[in-house]
Amino acid sequence: MQTIDEFACLVREELGIPLADEDLAADLDRLPEWDSLYMLKLVTALERSTGRKLVVGRVLEARSLNAIYEMAVAP
Repeated sequence: MQTIDEFACLVREELGIPLADEDLAADLDRLPEWDSLYMLKLVTALERSTGRKLVVGRVLEARSLNAIYEMAVAP
């Protein structure tokens, strides 16, 4: 996974939630159906997709999917 579009596709496929492009910048609290279980599923999917371990504590502090994407792809 390299691009934000690939990330959005991963979120849609792995979590099964409808996600508009503008939802990537929205506060996670504003996303329909979002809860902590989705966060854990997303972390697992990102680690599998990128081959990198994520610091779960940092991910939990993220306020948007864009912020999570930046953590997942940053060198």
